[in-house]
Amino acid sequence: MGIIYFYRERDLPYGCFSNFSKHGIELDGAYWRTVEHYFQAQKFPGHPQADLIRESKSPMDAKWLGGDRSVPLRSDWETVKDDVMRKGVMAKFTAYADIRAVLLGTGDDRIVENAKNDPYWGIGDGNGKNMLGKILMETRAKLL
Repeated sequence: MGIIYFYRERDLPYGCFSNFSKHGIELDGAYWRTVEHYFQAQKFPGHPQADLIRESKSPMDAKWLGGDRSVPLRSDWETVKDDVMRKGVMAKFTAYADIRAVLLGTGDDRIVENAKNDPYWGIGDGNGKNMLGKILMETRAKLL
């Protein structure tokens, strides 16, 4: 079993694992330019901030708007954020056969988001939780 590292959406062949990859999804009755757009908007359901995020031009803009703490996060965010990510990731890899093939082609390799500045979703300083990598591996298992 090997280890597959990914981070930037432009890094082939695994850049499609990034939430910034340009693979739009349809979820909850709306179109989202990226999984990042979907994920960040879910912090503010029913609030105009969610629409601002959905309509934002880039995943970096969506991330920035999602980090705006002048708008309160939903009270249950810490308990639902992993499932929100699972839903977005599954929608992306279900919708696109080409990137689904890339994910399934990883076999039983460990998938790691090489985000040094994110100890929750990525690897952090090397001891991070790598939750995005874990969710990608869960998604791969479900799609098999």
